[in-house]
Amino acid sequence: MNIDDVVARERIRDVIYRYARGVDRRDFDLVRSCYHPGATDDHGSYKGDVDGFIPWLEGQLARWSVTSHTMSNILIELHGDRARVETYAVAYHRTVARDDKPARDVTAGVRYVDDMTYVDGTWAISRRVVVNDWVRVDDVPAGSVDPDDPYVRPRPFPHDEVYRPL
Repeated sequence: MNIDDVVARERIRDVIYRYARGVDRRDFDLVRSCYHPGATDDHGSYKGDVDGFIPWLEGQLARWSVTSHTMSNILIELHGDRARVETYAVAYHRTVARDDKPARDVTAGVRYVDDMTYVDGTWAISRRVVVNDWVRVDDVPAGSVDPDDPYVRPRPFPHDEVYRPL
């Protein structure tokens, strides 16, 4: 491995982490920046190009009060200006509580299998397939969310703490 390979791997990892932030903060321009124009995404119930994926994702995320994607085990196989990237992830989703339904936590173990390409100085996804390894659904016990919790709460783009000027 040479220094160019190390730099490429870090740039590829950055794509994976930016995707997670973009999804969890509802920053759809950030999500889009992780894909090359014309890229495809197979997200189970959505299979198509990135231009259709972004509005589909926005609609899907409206179902959840909060999401949190933890990316790990990122294995990168470099082949010049192409790479096959397998990322294990645990995706936490909390449903929005309704009058007739309590909130539920949906936790999924997935793997993102990405074909990434290096085009015009940028690594980005050209093809993504999400492999769903497992799912767990749990009711959120009444009273488990303290309304007086002093922690800063997550908020969508551009209001979340992470977007505060440095």
